[in-house]
Formats: sequence, structure tokens, C-alpha cells
Amino acid sequence: MDSNLGISVIIPCFNEEDNISSLWDELYPVLESLDTTWEVIFVDDCSSDATAQKIRNIDRNEVVLLSHLVNQGESAAQLTGFRSSRGAIVVTMDADLQNDPADLPYLIDSLEGYGAVCGIRPSRADSLSKKISTKIANIFRNTILRDGIKDAGCTYRVFRKEVLVDLVPFRGMHRFLPTILQFHGIKVNQVLIKDRPRKSGVSKYGMGNRIFVGFVDTLAIYWYKKRFVSPFKK
Repeated sequence: MDSNLGISVIIPCFNEEDNISSLWDELYPVLESLDTTWEVIFVDDCSSDATAQKIRNIDRNEVVLLSHLVNQGESAAQLTGFRSSRGAIVVTMDADLQNDPADLPYLIDSLEGYGAVCGIRPSRADSLSKKISTKIANIFRNTILRDGIKDAGCTYRVFRKEVLVDLVPFRGMHRFLPTILQFHGIKVNQVLIKDRPRKSGVSKYGMGNRIFVGFVDTLAIYWYKKRFVSPFKK
């Protein structure tokens, strides 16, 4: 394969054995329809099921499997993918089929004039408790950070590769990545996308890590905002 590609799609996975084949069946024709070269990087975050084997069964040179020896979370999985990606454009999406691959061309087109594009889910296909916890976390976050990010929990995003530098690695980073990029002087676009119910498996986030951990991380990002030394400021 070429050392430089058009698009790298990074998909963190943890116990998603029942979703991999269906995801690939939807994603592959979308990527093939794009007028560019591409790769798909699956990052298996130490799954205890057959997720890794399901990925190996996809017999394509464009598919890369990276595996963590211990479970480190979605942020670590994204960072692993970022380091290995070779595309000028980098896409992050979930493996649970809630992100619709058909939205990908629209997200890429929306990158024009921006360093990153973030999806916004207009109507969440989630349980009531998840919707409530997300609402509370977003209200707190927006009150403290005032960053204008409307759906921080949506990780269906598109980036220019060059903006993914000088990132602060920590658990939960993926929720604040658009905000951090804004601190770095990167323009971030936000567009509406579809949101679908999870077909198989279970959510990796509950009330505790959605609200309490989110509160702590928000305060840490607020500190970072105040203390960050930006090369763009004179």
C-alpha cells in the first residue's frame, strides 16, 4: 500500500464481535465510492470476545488491526490509531453501528475550510437514563467551558491529519478533542448526522463515568484552557 493515503478511518473496538461484519458491509461500499485511497484501522482495546478474529476475517489489504494488551479506553484507542494513520484525512467512528457510514461523504465535504468536523446527533437513539446523564453532563460542560461544542459525546468526526498534534493524552480525551483543537487555533465545524440504535453488545458508558468523571474532566480542561500557552496568541 502507499505510504500516504487519502483517508484513514479509525474504529476503536471493545467486545463488538456481533457488529464487525455488519459494520464492514456498510462501510466498505461507502469508502469504495470515494475518489481516493483509504485504510481502515481497527483498534481492539483488549476485547474478551472474538472481536479481533472477526476483524482478521476481513481479508483486505486496506484493513489494519492494532491490539492493546490491556484495556485502556476509547481515548487511548483513538491515539493508537492516530499514530498509525497514514491518511491526509482522519476519521473516527464507533464500532457499534450507531454511526451511519452513509454520512461519511457528507462529513468529509463539510471539512472544507475547517480543521475538523464533528457530528451532532439530533435525536438520540438511547435509553432514558443515558439521555438524562448526557444532558446533565453537557449542561455542566457548556456552562464551564463555553466552547460551543453541541454534542461532545459523538465521536463520529473528521480531521485533517496535521491538526492531530500536541494532543494531551488522558482518559476521556476523546470527549474534549474538539475543544482542545479550538484552544490550538483550529476551526471546528459541526454538522447534523443520523444516530441509530445499537444492534448488538452493550454500551461501555454508564451514569458514573458519564456524569462524575465528566465533571472532573471538565474542570481539568477548564484549567488547561486558562493555562494553555498558545503559539497563535501574540
